[in-house]
Amino acid sequence: MALKKKPSEPWPLITGEYEAGNPENPVAICTCGSHIKGSELLAAGAALAGPCKTENIGIEKMVANLVSNPNIRYLIITGMEVKGHITGQAVEAFLKDGIDKEGRIVGAKGAIPFIQNLNEEAIERVKEQVQPVMMMDTEDMGAIKAKIAELVSKDPGALDVEPMRIEIKEGGAEEEETGPRPMAAEAVDILGRMRLMDAAVTNNGLLNKFQAGAYAGKIEGIALGMTVVLIF
Repeated sequence: MALKKKPSEPWPLITGEYEAGNPENPVAICTCGSHIKGSELLAAGAALAGPCKTENIGIEKMVANLVSNPNIRYLIITGMEVKGHITGQAVEAFLKDGIDKEGRIVGAKGAIPFIQNLNEEAIERVKEQVQPVMMMDTEDMGAIKAKIAELVSKDPGALDVEPMRIEIKEGGAEEEETGPRPMAAEAVDILGRMRLMDAAVTNNGLLNKFQAGAYAGKIEGIALGMTVVLIF
């Protein structure tokens, strides 16, 4: 029988938009930007299931819940990608290569992939404990449940360590600015549209002025012509 460990009390350690099942199950589900019915995933054998929408504090909270339960050995990363944050790719990159000396997730493509609440020990623990399983850009419940069943059948047992407790301070990487940071993709898109609209309004204003001037010129010409005819 596979080794099982008692998770932290309480577990999940961090509250969020997810549902928890049997803490002895070896699979957790990250649905990124999708809200997939968690109850069905839990019934299929998942210990934890829910979205992760940000590539910084969202990942930190997820890691806190993973390392506080050594029974979780697989993380299925599925659902639709979060525009701008590109969270699914950031989770995969984080579990593969961790962070650099500035706290940025190595290889992450999102707007603000900075980790501030996880120390080196926590990062190494989650990399050792959890194997990522990529199923991005799908919301196919049948396919996800089949993958859960496959992973449950391969359960290697709990990592033989004690649960790790991590404190997550709100308003970290997402809100605190320690220097210039990239603008989120949505903001760039909105700013670009605003500039285009401004240019269009300006151009329309110039066109209206030109048309008004041309019309006034025509009226003036007609009036002058009639005056000449009447005089002569």
